[in-house]
Amino acid sequence: MKKILIWFKKTFVVLFWLCVWQILYLLIDNKILLAGPLETLKVFFRQAVTLKFWQTVLFSFSRIGLGFFLAFFAGLFTASVSCKWNWFDEFLSPVIQFMKSIPVASFVILALIWTGAKNLSVFISFLVVYPILYISTLTGLKNTDQKLLEMAQVFGIPFHKKIFFLYRPALYPHLYSACKSALGMGLKSGIAAEVIGVPSGSVGEGLYSSKIYLDTAGLFSWTLTIILLSTIFEKLVLFILKKCSGKGAISHDKTKQ
Repeated sequence: MKKILIWFKKTFVVLFWLCVWQILYLLIDNKILLAGPLETLKVFFRQAVTLKFWQTVLFSFSRIGLGFFLAFFAGLFTASVSCKWNWFDEFLSPVIQFMKSIPVASFVILALIWTGAKNLSVFISFLVVYPILYISTLTGLKNTDQKLLEMAQVFGIPFHKKIFFLYRPALYPHLYSACKSALGMGLKSGIAAEVIGVPSGSVGEGLYSSKIYLDTAGLFSWTLTIILLSTIFEKLVLFILKKCSGKGAISHDKTKQ
């Protein structure tokens, strides 16, 4: 019953804002300034039945996804090394600060020179995501209970078991929240990079073309595509992370009891 009420609340909120959108569309009465929700959905479904649309989506999201996962594993590895040896963290800190501070537009221009437009979103999403995951992973590892680690050392518990039973639970909350932020930021920065670099056959090219031809409904349709696929990608990554952490199994056992 509770789940049904939550579903109704969410549906009501979505319908409310769709109504507000439709009212604004009718009041403005200018398709170039603002396309309506019905028109946007028509364009979206018209695009969604074409092979080119899915090729474009696959092109962009495969590259942004690759950038994210490269950053994820690089962040885990380098943060683990920094946790073991503090000098490595000090060695990396200027690079992390540089990656956090420099504007995405500057990265995009450099990436266009170094990698070209085709692999632009891989490079940009990696550079945006990596510092977030590195810092959160390092914080999670350093927050592992030191008394438990000392006890594990006294009893000679193998390193792989310490990772599984001690570091993994301490790391999970930090990694989960970092991934929630990094997924959205990586996707937005990757698409923004495509809009600047305009690689052929990308979502960024679709957005740029809509802007050039003043196709507001097309622009909104591509934006809707990004939102939907971003939500699916986020849910999938967080679900896998939850399963790997053992949280899914624990909650399942509690339900059984």
